[in-house]
Amino acid sequence: MITGAPALAEGRLYVPTSSMEEVFAGNPTYECCKFRGSIAALAAATGKVLWKSYTVAEEPRPIRKSKVGVQLWGPSGAGVWSSPTADLKSRTLYVTTGDSYSDPAAPTSDSFLAFDLETGKLKWSQQMTKGDAYNVNCGAPAEMRANCPEANGPDFDFGSSAILVELGKGRRALIAGQKSGVVYALDPDQQGAVLWQRRVGRGGPAGGVQWGSAADEKNVYVALSDVAMNPVPPGTPGARDTALGFAAQLDPKIGGGLFALKLDTGEIAWQTPHPGCGDSPGCSPAQSAAVTAIPGVVFSGGLDGHLRAYSAEDGHILWDVATAKDFKTANGVKAHGGALDGPGAVIVGGTLFVNSGYAFLGAAPGNVLLAFSVDGK
Repeated sequence: MITGAPALAEGRLYVPTSSMEEVFAGNPTYECCKFRGSIAALAAATGKVLWKSYTVAEEPRPIRKSKVGVQLWGPSGAGVWSSPTADLKSRTLYVTTGDSYSDPAAPTSDSFLAFDLETGKLKWSQQMTKGDAYNVNCGAPAEMRANCPEANGPDFDFGSSAILVELGKGRRALIAGQKSGVVYALDPDQQGAVLWQRRVGRGGPAGGVQWGSAADEKNVYVALSDVAMNPVPPGTPGARDTALGFAAQLDPKIGGGLFALKLDTGEIAWQTPHPGCGDSPGCSPAQSAAVTAIPGVVFSGGLDGHLRAYSAEDGHILWDVATAKDFKTANGVKAHGGALDGPGAVIVGGTLFVNSGYAFLGAAPGNVLLAFSVDGK
């Protein structure tokens, strides 16, 4: 499937591929796993595929039989969940990758990868978490855990695009946050050498930095998820089906916050905690959605359904709007907002657009696209 926006550059469309096979592997009779992440370059005018490169060089092969007699395959995984980054100066395409789904863990999972823009040949890779082979079966009861890789990794995907920034004096950096809770800056002109790293959260399978950050000439702005879920009996106030076979209630005390990190050093310029959920059942302070920045203002949405605007200078909250409510819509369809997650706000022509509702892993569903303007019209 395609979860990251294709990137358009010089008449070519660079399309990333991710997969839900990591979830399908939760079924102990599923033959896990044969998916490999990839990037395809298409001619934008015709759709012709110019090249396609996999994030895992080796094709999956039979590895072993599971304890219930099902054939297991590997290596697999390393999906590209986010939009690629085109570097026209060095003729390079950068992507970040997710975890491996099965043994053996690929050396290019949880990594920054650099592909030649013209040919798709891999130029270099830099892995940030080794041995991270994981799938949903690893969270099953022991008697049903047939597909979990022996590595049983921490599930520290990169869901964030790599941001290419200028540091001055000819120096550049590639910056992305990981589900580990660590933000990395790499040198794209020195084979991905690590310039700095900064921990902003505890991390976890749904924690750390999820769907993307934003940058200006001074800072990179990073929102923290670190969402915590508590399994509860169905019907518990605030509980929702997680689509993983159990009901959960989001923890109202754990997660969230927005950080401004200096581009050149990773030093924390400021951080603003989430304002808090109180004791509202089903609320989470986690800020998983991608961050959006315009001059002077940074926007971050949360699982609590709030969209907040922060001062880029010092992080104070300029305004805060609750979207988890009923709306009268332009097309007359009954609509209700919910959690803000996944893609961030889009700003164009003086209007901010954001969709509200995200029902995955216990968050609140919704079905509304909202448009905000500075003049209130």
